[in-house]
Amino acid sequence: MVDFVEEVEERLRAERYATLARQYLPWLFAALAALVIGWLGVWGYQSWQDRNIGAASVSYDSALEALAKGDQTGAQADLDGVAKNGPPAYRSLALMMQANLRLSSGDPDEAASLYDAAAKAAPNDILKDLASLRAAQTVMDTAPYPQVETRLKALIGDKRPFTLDAREMLAMAKLQAGRIQDARGDYSALSLTLGVSQAMRARAQNAIALIDSGQAGLVGQVVRAAATLPPPTSGNVAILPGAQAPDGGAADQAAPPADSSDQNPAGNPQ
Repeated sequence: MVDFVEEVEERLRAERYATLARQYLPWLFAALAALVIGWLGVWGYQSWQDRNIGAASVSYDSALEALAKGDQTGAQADLDGVAKNGPPAYRSLALMMQANLRLSSGDPDEAASLYDAAAKAAPNDILKDLASLRAAQTVMDTAPYPQVETRLKALIGDKRPFTLDAREMLAMAKLQAGRIQDARGDYSALSLTLGVSQAMRARAQNAIALIDSGQAGLVGQVVRAAATLPPPTSGNVAILPGAQAPDGGAADQAAPPADSSDQNPAGNPQ
């Protein structure tokens, strides 16, 4: 009798296990299949991304080499592919380089549009704000002041990578718009701001001196002239402090002599 009861219980347990297996095994197999497919998808995407980055790098380097040889047509052909299909960082850089080419050919409106596109494609704040700063710089001489102000104020903040450059450019925009005292206040605040480079502080002080001497209209000429000068070499003294990079970038590359404050007393602009 005991053996009969145990046999019945064993059959009931087996039937219960079989029912559970029929109920949950399909879900288990589906989960395993989804896991495998997901892993294959991630692996495939990473492989594609690596190939895409490699191809974009080759095309971008080819464009740089073409530009070094003066072949703008070849450079443009290489940049087109990167700007359309490259990964975000390379796409942003390619668009900025295309904007530089448009600017050098005398098409500032198209250049500004390309800089804006580069800002949208940028994967980080540094590339985004750099492209936006170049766009604002491109339209500063032609766009209405409110538009330029909106562009530049969006780049000013404690955590923005080019906030000092944007503040300097905004002061110049105010000066061009005839807001001379506002511009002087901005230059004065900039010259006293911690973290300002020696070159930028010298430019701000020179701008203040020109404004105080009644020559506010010369500030823009002085800054543009400084941008065209090569960086001073050892033993040479730049005529204008703070010459920017030849490509017009936001970063300061040339610094004034260490004793420039003695050579250029207040009220006697260089």
